[in-house]
Amino acid sequence: MTLTKISTKKFEQMVQAGSINLKNNADFINSLNVFPVPDGDTGTNMNLSFSSGYDYVVKDNSTSISEKANALAKGLLMGARGNSGVILSQIFRGFANSLDGISEADANDYANAVLVAAKTAYSSVMKPTEGTILTVIRCAAKKGQDIVKETNDVAKLADEIAEEADKALKTTPDLLPVLKEVNVVDSGGQGLVFVLKSFADILNDREVNNDVVENNDENESMSTMVDEEHESVQGKINPEDIVYGYCTQVMIRIGKGKQVTRKFDYQQFYDYLSNLGDSLLVINDDEIAKVHVHTEQPGKVISWAQTFGDLANVKIDNMRLQQEEIMAKDQPNDNGKPETEVESPDTAIISVSSGEGIQKLFKSLGVTNTINGGQTMNPSTQDIVDVVNNSNAKKAIILPNNKNIFLAAEQASKLTDIPLLVVHSKNISQGLSAMFSYNPDESIEENVSMMEDSLDYVSNGQITVAVRDTKFNNLDIKKGNYMGIIDGEITVLDDNLVEASIKMIKKMIDDDSENVTIIYGSDSSMDEAQKISDAISEIDDEIEVEVHEGNQPVYPLIVSVE
Repeated sequence: MTLTKISTKKFEQMVQAGSINLKNNADFINSLNVFPVPDGDTGTNMNLSFSSGYDYVVKDNSTSISEKANALAKGLLMGARGNSGVILSQIFRGFANSLDGISEADANDYANAVLVAAKTAYSSVMKPTEGTILTVIRCAAKKGQDIVKETNDVAKLADEIAEEADKALKTTPDLLPVLKEVNVVDSGGQGLVFVLKSFADILNDREVNNDVVENNDENESMSTMVDEEHESVQGKINPEDIVYGYCTQVMIRIGKGKQVTRKFDYQQFYDYLSNLGDSLLVINDDEIAKVHVHTEQPGKVISWAQTFGDLANVKIDNMRLQQEEIMAKDQPNDNGKPETEVESPDTAIISVSSGEGIQKLFKSLGVTNTINGGQTMNPSTQDIVDVVNNSNAKKAIILPNNKNIFLAAEQASKLTDIPLLVVHSKNISQGLSAMFSYNPDESIEENVSMMEDSLDYVSNGQITVAVRDTKFNNLDIKKGNYMGIIDGEITVLDDNLVEASIKMIKKMIDDDSENVTIIYGSDSSMDEAQKISDAISEIDDEIEVEVHEGNQPVYPLIVSVE
């Protein structure tokens, strides 16, 4: 029997099936990792991200597939964890955008939705990498465009799209050398295949196959990160030197209100505001637009905004007046001393890390807020937004300390109530190094620039245990081996933790090395860390060695060399 339309009820069943399938196979996807380390988390991230999307779909009471798809996209965005979760959210943002205004989707609608999903995913990544989830969605979309010319049966179309996605997944080792070296496929793509196959099963009224797949050793997506941007902060300057004196922030509910005369178009909206001032930032989804601009004409900003929707929030600060008050506090009293101490701008510095000891170490260096997370525990976009918005700060900096958290942090920077800038620290060592560069007397932009620059001057080493036998980079790795990973590359193997650590650190230090920091985790001891410290001192007694208890999981030892 031919199925020509996808109803709202059917779409909700599709999302539910995809969510269950990801949940049941999260451990399998987690195990699909090039490195044989116990921290693969693509499956966990995709599962939690898609589960958030399904929760939004269930809570949405609308009767059109357009609104349900928007609910899925919104839930995915807010729940996105890790790079795979963020890219998945962008796939379904494009999917939802294509279905705008459609109550029930036919075959052509479904094929176009997958096509726009692919285009949106590619545009969300600065340097798209083939052999990843991007390849899978692109090939699936192309197949959909070919098949829809031959049939109006959306069930048959969904089958063809899912099958092509699976075929594309199998080609990923031929596109990424690192996958081919260990004969694995991309795990982000595998997660997407699970979703698309679940969609096809529901549309074909088949019993959904939610069995757990057997572990075949495959790998995590290796998409390139996106860099984000900016925000302007006033320093101690003469009020008369401020060109645009009103910091104006507006939140607009797009399409709602009595004064709406225009359909929201980002470029039109942005171009008009760009002529009214500087430090302009416009962030939007389908429902909300948020504006920040420094201007002399806040009234024009507000009037313009109201032609696109009603105002959910308006905040206008007279920056000249604020500067006058700051300067007045600097004036000496009769004793020749300032009446009050002038505090630095209130900046929240947020660090993502796991392990009570590591979190205490970050706080001792000036971090104000910590988010519990890292490998295997990537925080969601919503987690980051909540911490920033509850920080009571005027602006914020975040240290992800893990490249798999970059995209969630970047997404969060578009949704927070205050400016949030990201320092792209890939590991704990880089995060700690960045904190040594922080200067509360500098602007947030200058601090982020200095913190980013510091990341290149520290080498990071990690010791962990191999979870399976494999060969990688000409190394014959056995399950249970201690592996030394230097700046992301496995370089050392040994059966003994202390010996593996000493071998790794010998490779890390050179004639310019001055400081070595050892952080031992929950699976190692102070005694072992001290033995390693003593060995370093014997190698070079001019190197300063610090030992800290980190309590971190997964990695018995984290080492930084500067």
